[in-house]
Amino acid sequence: MYKIRKLDEQAVENAEKKWNSIAKPLHSLGVFEDIVKNIAGIQGTQNIDIKKRCVLVMCADNGVVCEGVTQTGQEVTAVVTENFAKGATSVCAMARNIGADVVPIDVGVARDVDGVINKKISYGTKNMLHEKAMTYDQAKEAVQVGIDCVKELSEKGYKIIVTGEMGIGNTTTSSAVASVLLDRKAEDVTGRGAGLTSGALERKIEVIKKSIELHKPDKNDIFDVISKVGGYDIAALTGAFIGGAMYGAAMVIDGFISSVAALCAEKLCPKCSDFMIASHVSKESCTADILKILGKKAPINADMCLGEGTGGMVMLTALDTALCVYNEMSTFDDINVESYKELK
Repeated sequence: MYKIRKLDEQAVENAEKKWNSIAKPLHSLGVFEDIVKNIAGIQGTQNIDIKKRCVLVMCADNGVVCEGVTQTGQEVTAVVTENFAKGATSVCAMARNIGADVVPIDVGVARDVDGVINKKISYGTKNMLHEKAMTYDQAKEAVQVGIDCVKELSEKGYKIIVTGEMGIGNTTTSSAVASVLLDRKAEDVTGRGAGLTSGALERKIEVIKKSIELHKPDKNDIFDVISKVGGYDIAALTGAFIGGAMYGAAMVIDGFISSVAALCAEKLCPKCSDFMIASHVSKESCTADILKILGKKAPINADMCLGEGTGGMVMLTALDTALCVYNEMSTFDDINVESYKELK
């Protein structure tokens, strides 16, 4: 269905040899060394370049918000989406600091918004407690939006893309999708999102349970799951991860919502996870479990749950410092010191 690339195993091997030649204890930068090797495989060279980077933010509203599953109202999605264009959100501040561009996409905000790229499928999803969130075809269309966005960014020379999102209520939809795909109870995969009382959390869990019972999404059909209990942001991010594997971009998984989309992408398109990089373990439930399924190890565990791609920004900062060692350190040969040997 989707024609994806393969990692360049020779480039991975060359990057590993380079790490092992650097005058420091073997594997002493831990998971960062593995991530650098992964990027080498994605880019097809040990000479890694991630200077041109961006965060791709999918913005969409969720009809289920009217069921009292969030602390704030739906109108906040549009306000924050417009603030992306003004450079006035958390991820914008972080992106400026590390030289990343912010690319906000309106894939389903409930009103028209100014200053962002318009790829709107519809004005928000339906209330999944009473009807399917979207049609099957709309789910497919939203996935294609994500693929097309990554194609365009790759053609502009972006080498590494952080996945971000904005949509009040999207931890509810993400938990619903996770519950289906992981075959786990709603209470085991549902957290407080942007901040809920214990009573509101119980309501959120109940809404997810009833929505799944009503629609009976087929976990073996990702479009069916997304269309019934998902959101346009999740669908578009799913496409973005697939696009990374199609067009050779390193795709950074942000937090919970992003990881759910990554799981959807891997189930739709096996092995596209080769082009994914984990950033942090979100405070939200079951993120670590999803990353484990994807075979990814996140180097940052800081109880973050802000969204927007902010965890990915922290990851890029850490990755920049690791690459300073990779690119600038002396080798054992340079300093005439015997290299470390692998322990047996």
